[in-house]
Amino acid sequence: MPEVLVLVDHDGEHANKSTYELLAVARRLGDPGAVVVGTPGTATRLMESLARYGATSVHAAESKDAAEFLVTPAVDALELAVRDTSPAAVLVSATTDGREVAARLAARLGAGLLIDAVDLDSSGVVTQIVFGGSYTVRSQVTHGIPVITVRPGAFEPEEHPGEAAERTITLPVVDPATSARVTDRRTAPAGDRPGLTEATVVVSGGRGVGGADGFELVEQLADALGGAVGASRAAVDAGYYPHRFQVGQTGKTVSPQLYIALGISGAIQHLAGMQTSKTIVAVNKDPEAPILDLADYGVVGDLFAVAPQLTREVAARRAVG
Repeated sequence: MPEVLVLVDHDGEHANKSTYELLAVARRLGDPGAVVVGTPGTATRLMESLARYGATSVHAAESKDAAEFLVTPAVDALELAVRDTSPAAVLVSATTDGREVAARLAARLGAGLLIDAVDLDSSGVVTQIVFGGSYTVRSQVTHGIPVITVRPGAFEPEEHPGEAAERTITLPVVDPATSARVTDRRTAPAGDRPGLTEATVVVSGGRGVGGADGFELVEQLADALGGAVGASRAAVDAGYYPHRFQVGQTGKTVSPQLYIALGISGAIQHLAGMQTSKTIVAVNKDPEAPILDLADYGVVGDLFAVAPQLTREVAARRAVG
């Protein structure tokens, strides 16, 4: 079967959940080949987990430049891997960096680019939700090797243990004049909650929470469910919660098993970032709120009364079970 290249998203020690999702998608088209871009030793640390989730080969593209420059080393690595293997497709997670890598790679290869896929069949036809969630379309690249960004959370990781052959990619020296150099790194406080784009449960708050203090209710429910906390753009713009937790068209795109929206009216920009969630629950005092039309379960009521009850009920059931 042809190889399908997957760009590994990692923190240097562990691959992110979105990588395992990409490996599952890649098996629909061929044999998954994982491309690891990092400092020396990174591929060795990730090899076992990548093979467990189905990678049949691991392309190690390692150098000090991989940590010192943004995007360029990843684009170089993928281009070299494509030239070497002639894959059926290249899959990249639809993160901020992933979108830029995919776009630059497609430009270099003269290939077709499909972004933000939420489904992909064995013939290479991609399902996308476009124009802020207004339309669902099916697209296929007709020229060159398809470069596809896949929405995190749209697929489930699947263990598929096997052996992965290691290959080496020699990265070219990055030209500082044409690339952005990393001058400093600051780690955001991670806390005990899962990452927003990788969580199976996300509880988000909107303008309806009334202020930064109101997000305590959001956090309590998220913690009871073992989930992540999100926020609408209106809440972020009002200073209720940090921007890195924003869900929506200008924030992060999530697709958890369960999405709970507290006090979020449902502007199209927000819906675009969460509407592929498997189950959506909305709590809003306005019966005409647009998000209630999208929700699988809608509660018309005061979130300050509903959320604490829900938190207590979840905690009670967890204590029993």
